[in-house]
Amino acid sequence: MVLPRALANFNRYATNPAAGLFAGRVPGFAILRHKGRKSGREYRTPVSVFRRDGVYRIALTYGRDVDWLKNISAAGVFTLRTRGGEIELTDPVVRHDPSARWAPAPIRLWLKALSAEYYVEARPNSPLRS
Repeated sequence: MVLPRALANFNRYATNPAAGLFAGRVPGFAILRHKGRKSGREYRTPVSVFRRDGVYRIALTYGRDVDWLKNISAAGVFTLRTRGGEIELTDPVVRHDPSARWAPAPIRLWLKALSAEYYVEARPNSPLRS
């Protein structure tokens, strides 16, 4: 039951601009900055992200068929604005984990309720700003 595509479209125009005000500062959220693979345009997308063991993991709450995932997969590199700093990440890989063990315990329940079994894992390339 991953979140419906219609909700993703609504969020793109209504919720995401508001979420962008806090997502880069609040733990568990970030702004994913990426370039369109066809347009070259820069996009900013709020995401749920968690860091552990030196890697960043981003929940795929709308499934694997989202444009930002296609963009970062094609580019191989993207930037996250999190907790007021920016970090460049590289080598995004989609992973499958129905138990969501990669996420903090309270978030696991939410991800399981959504049937969000996939996430993106990427490693730091180099810090851009702290």
